[in-house]
Amino acid sequence: MTLRVVDVETIDVRFPTSQHLDGSDAMNEAPDYSAAYVVLKTADDAPSGQGAPESAPGAEPLEGHGFTFTIGRGNDLAVRAARAIGERAIGLSVAEITGDLGAFSRHLLGDSQLRWLGPDKGAIHLGSAAVINAAWDLAARRAGKPVWKLLADLSPQQVVDLVDWRYLKDALTPDAALKMLESRAGGRAERETYVREHGYPAYTTSAGWLGYDDAKLARLCQEAVDQGWDSVKLKVGADLEDDIRRCRIARGVIGPDRRLMIDANQTLGVAEAVSWAEALREFDVWWFEEPTSPDDILGHAAIARRIGPTRVATGEHAHNAVMFKQFLAADAIGVCQIDACRLAGVNEAVAVLLLAAAYDVPVCPHAGGVGLCELVQHLSIFDYVAVSGSMDDRVIEYVDHLHEHFHDPVRIRGSRYLVPEAPGFSARIRRETLEAYRYPDGPVWSHRG
Repeated sequence: MTLRVVDVETIDVRFPTSQHLDGSDAMNEAPDYSAAYVVLKTADDAPSGQGAPESAPGAEPLEGHGFTFTIGRGNDLAVRAARAIGERAIGLSVAEITGDLGAFSRHLLGDSQLRWLGPDKGAIHLGSAAVINAAWDLAARRAGKPVWKLLADLSPQQVVDLVDWRYLKDALTPDAALKMLESRAGGRAERETYVREHGYPAYTTSAGWLGYDDAKLARLCQEAVDQGWDSVKLKVGADLEDDIRRCRIARGVIGPDRRLMIDANQTLGVAEAVSWAEALREFDVWWFEEPTSPDDILGHAAIARRIGPTRVATGEHAHNAVMFKQFLAADAIGVCQIDACRLAGVNEAVAVLLLAAAYDVPVCPHAGGVGLCELVQHLSIFDYVAVSGSMDDRVIEYVDHLHEHFHDPVRIRGSRYLVPEAPGFSARIRRETLEAYRYPDGPVWSHRG
């Protein structure tokens, strides 16, 4: 008997978050948070009645669930890309996929005709993320572990082997990465015990969406304080006078001892971003996120030199590990913000974690969209246990919507993520949600006309 991937189900799932301006920022005024959702379906290729199935009778079928994130109409492209990429997995054995996830990732990304559309960027890369994330969910479910634990239990050499090093070796060689991981291997057990007991630091963006009026901003900032949050982020970048007023409101509510971060979502030019930062300096901003074009590495470096001690944070729109290599080598960022669905899934995220650790830059993942909180918690916990070995200046973004649609939603206590325990990548959306929010024929959308 051999268990194989026999189909790749793709579903266009969209949530009407624009209705209340949840997720609104200076670049994206009314997003509908969406997921290009993938299920890797498996089946036994043995003739009926022969062999023993991997799952016990009556158990759920072994599947892998993954997705990539968009904000609405682009989701149809991401879904089609995920299907095109996922077809390369059909026919592969589950043992073959899960036994060498580095090789599986390289196999998916190695389609030259699809790669020509990027390479390693755009809709095809987003589709790749959905399928590779689904493969990691499949592997973790098969192993009976959450993804962070599956990663943390790998040997240093196995971690290195997950990465495609061909474009990265001028900044970090595989041997250097291996030595770094080996130097921290002795403390893995202690750090795992610590994070299980204390959780992982987080910050909230839920109070600071740009479309919220002043009264709602003040109310949500007070609720954040009451709930124990010690770091709050505001969206900025549309109007400087409005941002000064909004930062004054937020700082007045959260007090002088909590961290305040701002995010311009790519809307400003380099000189304009520097001026913006100077105008907001009185509010003791910890980091300035996406101050300019996400592709402008030299621009970020120029801003970073001029706005210290405020840090420059970016990465949620960085297409691939090569971009992160350049950001880090150019001293262009002080906070590295990986996105579990913009990069090509877990493998490329691991590459960036290794690069950031080598350059001693903290990784604070982007998690503003549907399901991103569920995914990135695994990456940060693995980073702490096995890669950087540190929580210093590291926080995971948290937003408080849409978690109820997941089988294994994030758990928050105070201002910390609690360690996920269920096998998998915490990626599985409830089937009733998939049916209700399927676009365009799910009842949520068909009823909207």
